[in-house]
Amino acid sequence: MMDNERERERESRFRPNWVNRTLFHGDNLPVLKGMNSGTVDLIATDPPFNKGRDFHATPDSLAAGASFQDRWRWEDDHQQWVNEVAAAGWDDVAYAVEIARTTHSDDMGAFLSFIAIRLLEMKRVLKPTGSIYLHCDQTANAYLRILMDAVFGKNNLRNEIVWCYRGGGVPTKAFARKHDTILFYANGKGQTTFNKQYVPYSEASQKLVSDRGGVSIDGKTRDLERGASMPDWWTDINSLQTWSKERTGYPTQKPLELYERIVRASTNREDVVLDPFAGCATTCVAAERLGRQWVGIDLWDKAHDVVLERLEKEGLANPQGGDTTLSFADIIYITEPPVRDDQLDIRAVPHLETPMGKRVPGRESSRQKAEIKGRLLDEFGYQCAGCDRVFDHPDYLEVDHQIPRRDGGGDEYENRMLLCSPCNRRKGSKFTLSGLRQENKRLKFMRDQNA
Repeated sequence: MMDNERERERESRFRPNWVNRTLFHGDNLPVLKGMNSGTVDLIATDPPFNKGRDFHATPDSLAAGASFQDRWRWEDDHQQWVNEVAAAGWDDVAYAVEIARTTHSDDMGAFLSFIAIRLLEMKRVLKPTGSIYLHCDQTANAYLRILMDAVFGKNNLRNEIVWCYRGGGVPTKAFARKHDTILFYANGKGQTTFNKQYVPYSEASQKLVSDRGGVSIDGKTRDLERGASMPDWWTDINSLQTWSKERTGYPTQKPLELYERIVRASTNREDVVLDPFAGCATTCVAAERLGRQWVGIDLWDKAHDVVLERLEKEGLANPQGGDTTLSFADIIYITEPPVRDDQLDIRAVPHLETPMGKRVPGRESSRQKAEIKGRLLDEFGYQCAGCDRVFDHPDYLEVDHQIPRRDGGGDEYENRMLLCSPCNRRKGSKFTLSGLRQENKRLKFMRDQNA
């Protein structure tokens, strides 16, 4: 089987097991666990911040009745999550939780364990080209940064975005706290989607360019174009004030413009956007406005009503629909988690999804290795991925990594392949799969070269 045919087969297995414009109601952990792997292009989410307080919507507002508790205490569930993370080989993630407990408090450890188990599922559902933007503030951003490094890899941090805003109270014994942090990480397994964003030139810069007759780009003088490249500190979008027309009354609502910027930067049209802490659905509305597919998850039972009302207010939906608008029936509301259909044996998943480049001694048993080989044989038959030869018995084939561990390859199923013994010896730890195939072609060892 040629590389492009193999890639098409692989892509066909990883398709969403939900439809566009779905809002799941419930705890996001079972929903995330039920979502197929590699099906989301962008996760943009505004989770709890560990503020140590309760949040309530404005009375008589669109979001009236919405509330959530952002208080954390170390309990059995949190230890169970840490144990589950460690058992799957994510030692650094479990250690990040312990650092928070030791240096801050059990409460911070509880918060981080809650986020950690969910981040691992978010990583799994992201495509190789996908990205995640995690919104936080100074309460826990330092610990979340360590946690995100452990999950996605420190080299996959793209930006620590500082969103500056105005309004609100001013402390008497400190500087006014007027910024949030948005941690932007790539999934790290492929060429990350990123569309460069721009900000208008300052008036002084525009006058200077105008006086000079243009701006020099690639050695050529051109007219003033799209603006300056956007930095990682954003001062042009203010937080929502009480008088804002956009405001729904939801206690932690963020501006639509803020999340539209994120969606524009890290997706293209028809890409899939996920918000596992959807709240009043700002990410979902931003995705709809920009022609992206979306899926949201939230515990709040009125989230569905609010997304309908917000889409109607934007002129994107109405109860009956029309030629240019959605019907309310197009927004799917589901109260049960999806059921994965992208794995041959769902029970084997915890053994197969491990950190990129991380080997846990003794973690993979003979039974687990046999499960992996069995799945590969079911998917690809008795064919060597290195030379395309087809064998009459599985014992002629061995399981190896498409990308060697020393080059960042991990033990997840998607990085496994079947090789015949000569190809496996030739590959060693020197070649990736594509490199091995090129070497086989050079040596005239491919099946079609020896027909």
